[in-house]
Amino acid sequence: MDPLSVLREYTMKDDLNKIVRVNGQFRFGSDYSFPCSAETAYRSREGNLYTLETLVHFLQCANLKHTDYLQSCRAHGVPYISLVDRKPLLDYLKGVIADSDAVVFPPSYLRPQEQNPNSARNLGHDYYDAPNFDPLNDAAVEEMDTDQNGEVKDILSVICSMERPLKDRESLLQCKKKDFYSVLDSSMKREDERQRIESQQRKDGLVSKSSRLNDDRGAGYGDDNDSGMKPKLRGKIGEGVPIILVPSAFQTLITIYNVKEFLEDGIYIPTDVKVKQMKGAKPECVTVQKKFSTDRNKVMTAYEVRDKPSSLKSDDWDRVVAVFVLGKEWQFKDWPYKDHVEIFNNIIGFFMRFEDDSIESAKTVKQWNVKIISISKNKRHQDRAAALEVWDRLEEFVRSRSHS
Repeated sequence: MDPLSVLREYTMKDDLNKIVRVNGQFRFGSDYSFPCSAETAYRSREGNLYTLETLVHFLQCANLKHTDYLQSCRAHGVPYISLVDRKPLLDYLKGVIADSDAVVFPPSYLRPQEQNPNSARNLGHDYYDAPNFDPLNDAAVEEMDTDQNGEVKDILSVICSMERPLKDRESLLQCKKKDFYSVLDSSMKREDERQRIESQQRKDGLVSKSSRLNDDRGAGYGDDNDSGMKPKLRGKIGEGVPIILVPSAFQTLITIYNVKEFLEDGIYIPTDVKVKQMKGAKPECVTVQKKFSTDRNKVMTAYEVRDKPSSLKSDDWDRVVAVFVLGKEWQFKDWPYKDHVEIFNNIIGFFMRFEDDSIESAKTVKQWNVKIISISKNKRHQDRAAALEVWDRLEEFVRSRSHS
């Protein structure tokens, strides 16, 4: 007999006290003996077969509340019966109900009225005496007669009930030991290429949507120093892409090496770090755009960033709209202006400094009509606000030049 039937018989006769555990086996009086870990034919709602040890312990704790029963299972290290299976299982074992859909006997448990001596039904093996019978063996299945179809179906259902999922959709989505950096790198390269093409297309005089300045605003943009005199502007910006000049010296914070990351991404990267990261020769020109705008419908202006004023032609100077100053007079040598007053009336100036630098570092610059932008040495999350301030003042200056 199978362990479930024997256990049910002893439960119905109220002979549970005759079930004794000896050396990893349950002895049912002197009649039967089964391993404690033997799986019974009772299947849980989750699909697994309860072991004999689980059922015996459940019957011993049948009068306990479910919470007390769970604590007992943990204390004895025995798997527990789920709450939804408690009542139907107890009714079946006590004989309250004659049968249950949760009971699935293997073929060797069945007792057909008519047995074919050549079929697997009459092999003479019980639950533990059938080591030679393999339901997955094609040859064994082929030996069964045509009236064995129902039995074969039962074998497959038992096998399916014992299956355990190795992976689910959540474990697949975790993608352990997978690296998506190559996908990200490829996507970023495509984006850079798209921006390069767009910038190239804008080199025929594309400018941003403009709005007129209020009548009460002046044309000077150096709020640090207001000379009180009305500035004399060079005129409208020349045709072509506007130009931003940066120092070629390494002692300034913004150079042609790191200007793109600062103005486009709002992140300051030291020049020496960018030089080590770059491959190839130093670029003569870098194209930048304002990427972090709140107005998605706005047409963004492309700007050329250069660090060699001596290479500019006369027409190119009409396109120069901004300069990052070094704080030295010699930076403006051979510029087509008589002094720095005329320079900063026609070009908006920016001076980048660390916020904890000494005041002496900006002593000369404070005499000029330029905007001082301070950034932190370590707090990179504050760089974006500084970059936005540069863009806001630059765009306002460009609009005033466009309508002058």
